[in-house]
Amino acid sequence: MTTRITSPFGTFSTAREVVAGHDLSGRTAIVTGGATGIGVETARALAEAGAEVVIAARKPDLASAAAADINRTARGPGARFEMLDLSSLASVRDFGGRWGERPLDLLVNNAGVMACPLSRTADGLEMQVGTNHFGHFLLGVLLAPALEAGASRAGRPSRLVSLSSIGHRRSDINWEDPNYLTRPYEKWEAYGQAKTANSLFAVGFHKRYAGRGVTANAVMPGGIMTPLQRHMAREEMVAMGWIDPQTGAVREGFKTPEQGASTSVWAAVGPELEGVGGLYLENCAQAEPWTPEAPFVGVLPHALDPDSADRLWDLSLEITGAG
Repeated sequence: MTTRITSPFGTFSTAREVVAGHDLSGRTAIVTGGATGIGVETARALAEAGAEVVIAARKPDLASAAAADINRTARGPGARFEMLDLSSLASVRDFGGRWGERPLDLLVNNAGVMACPLSRTADGLEMQVGTNHFGHFLLGVLLAPALEAGASRAGRPSRLVSLSSIGHRRSDINWEDPNYLTRPYEKWEAYGQAKTANSLFAVGFHKRYAGRGVTANAVMPGGIMTPLQRHMAREEMVAMGWIDPQTGAVREGFKTPEQGASTSVWAAVGPELEGVGGLYLENCAQAEPWTPEAPFVGVLPHALDPDSADRLWDLSLEITGAG
């Protein structure tokens, strides 16, 4: 690794602490899945710094309520809701068509699904890789002209933030059968593949768009209890050591949603990352290589491999019809 990029912030810094002192007036951000969990805290921090924030989500009531709550403390245009279902490529195309080339400064690909039973998107893709990666891939490609326009308007790079996870250690991309059409389904392997794809997307996007004024980085937010765990039974979380079986308390080391949003916000506004991309970030710093001695932090080589990023880009173009 070359000189590792760090920041004044750390593991348990909050999104508000990271954005403090930044004036995002005149800037526009889209946060997918910004109605709950770390997404709403990401949207809140950006709105409180003056950005216009669009919560792109699939549940209008939930997202509208989140926007109203954010707007109580927002400075400037605040937040609003727009419909986006990442499990439907038609919905993603509709969102991209509605947006057009209006200047966009920040795209935070935050939404996701984790460890769900085998199910399929509207397009027949495995739900985790279909929603977490292919939906976000199409969105990013469709909004690339808007991000370029944002960079031209602002005179500085626009940024794409792709949320990955330490779960990437569970699986590389299965190139022969990424959608589990023939192989047995295993929910955690499927999640790992999707999170590897999220990281590789940042690598591929940065390679293609940095020269046009748009940078991209992947983010590992940390362990946080949010609606992301909706498909997990309490007994499973106890068995994994996430919660105490007697008290139900979350184990030490988990973050609050506002702490979990901090690295996403740093990726969006941190001056240390100006013009920098293709990285995997965690705890408000560039991640170090993964080691068995510290299995819940760090990044494995397969999640940043440039050849795999190119191969995934080509596969994603084929599957989504983007471009």
